[in-house]
Amino acid sequence: MNLFIKLIIKPLRSLLKLLFNRIFYVALALVVQLAWLLIALFRLMEYSRWVTIGMQVIGFLVVLWIVNKKINPSYKLAWTMLILIFPVFGVSLYLLFGKSRIGAVMEQHYQNLIDETAEYLEGSELTRKRLNEDDRSMRIQSDYIWQYSRYPVHENTTAEYFQVGDDMFPVLVHELEQAKHFIFIEYFIINDGVMWQTILNILEKKAKEGVDVRLIYDGFGCLTTLPYKYDQEMRRRGIKCEVFNRFRPILNIIQNNRDHRKICVIDGWTGFTGGINLADEYINQRKRFGHWKDTAVMLKGEGVWNMTAMFLYMWGIVTRTDTSLDFGNYVPHRWHPNEFPGSGYVQPFCDSPLDDEIVGENVYLNIINRAKNYVYICTPYLIIDNEMMTALCLAAKSGVDVRIMTPGIPDKKMVFLLTQSYYKQLLEAGVKIYEYQPGFLHAKSFVCDDKVGVVGTINLDYRSLYLHFEDGVWMYKNDVILDIRDDFTETLEYCDPIDLAFCQKRNIMVRAIQNVLRVFAPLL
Repeated sequence: MNLFIKLIIKPLRSLLKLLFNRIFYVALALVVQLAWLLIALFRLMEYSRWVTIGMQVIGFLVVLWIVNKKINPSYKLAWTMLILIFPVFGVSLYLLFGKSRIGAVMEQHYQNLIDETAEYLEGSELTRKRLNEDDRSMRIQSDYIWQYSRYPVHENTTAEYFQVGDDMFPVLVHELEQAKHFIFIEYFIINDGVMWQTILNILEKKAKEGVDVRLIYDGFGCLTTLPYKYDQEMRRRGIKCEVFNRFRPILNIIQNNRDHRKICVIDGWTGFTGGINLADEYINQRKRFGHWKDTAVMLKGEGVWNMTAMFLYMWGIVTRTDTSLDFGNYVPHRWHPNEFPGSGYVQPFCDSPLDDEIVGENVYLNIINRAKNYVYICTPYLIIDNEMMTALCLAAKSGVDVRIMTPGIPDKKMVFLLTQSYYKQLLEAGVKIYEYQPGFLHAKSFVCDDKVGVVGTINLDYRSLYLHFEDGVWMYKNDVILDIRDDFTETLEYCDPIDLAFCQKRNIMVRAIQNVLRVFAPLL
């Protein structure tokens, strides 16, 4: 009977689960459209040699266009090789997924909103002056974030660090229950379960009380976790709800740019962010890939304004409305007239694929390049470009204690295989690497020299650094810096250190696959 279950019942269940999964039909529709396009092109090439010549010319021109674009060299290499090896397939993919009019429209609307609200994000010159007097190097890092992410540094803000989602969840629930004026929620993944139902009940209750409750979720991130047109269900419950870049099975709509942010703002002066989505595995109510290790921060004070502005900008994008007139109603002191206590400097920021600036990666590079004693990094994915590899290796070679923590149990096996392909070069330079053995490490954090740290949503991979909307909190001399450090050092007890022998004894086929994956890593 057990053999029958293994051979028949389990595979049948898996097949039925696949057939009744919405993502299966979306993927099937995309594959059919792409196959039809490629077949049509190949037929035309067979029909006329001029079509063949035309495709070769187009391929050559596209390669020239890519090579001369102001983008990361790894992207150039990946697209160039794909087009040169498979001209028709490569050109088709690039023309379909490289850039779209929708992106241009979104970019223009986003820029208009920023221009109209510039006065709200000027920040305090006195705060910047004090930061400069405290540490000129930190003022330089902070000014970069302000100038290119447009979010200023703040004092008068406290922070609380959570080393697992299990600790954050009850605090989030408590703060939501205290809301009196508005709740803004923006998450990449929402999944039905204990966590979401608890939060949803509070949101419904608050909406009935007259609280302005708004929700944004990502169309692709929630493709398999929320029912179709779930936003309409939310509106029926009194919750204003919008979907970012709703996923549709149409090839001419770009789906690369996702809203990977995790933001919750309550009454303008309490804010949460970090790696934790609104799903049960993030608080270990559901077991996926062992114990789920994640991190988050709660801010209270003036620094939360940056997070409020981030949400309002995104709300303007997804609703295609002008939210600039609303800004004055949501500043921190609008509903909290008293002074806020503070600890050091706090600067929430976001990174957008709508400009040419890779803010997230540059914030990380600034920390690494200015480190004197140590840099401790948590990341679920380690798929880095040459700039990041060079910075990490140079810091380690210069005597900085560089440590990177990655998962022991992966959520995506191919991505994990790609992550491990970067170990050898880092280890040879003196970087120390650890894999978290109890399960999946989803935390995204940097901490350096007991002074500066970042907690947010930004992974060390191409998608986070180049393609997604992301957010993080840069902190200097805030009380939680030591909490982030202590969490890292304490978690090392549950990690296995990786050495060069681990890399050298890998099967030759595994290493060959890793080498191929490295070439096309920017496209994965």
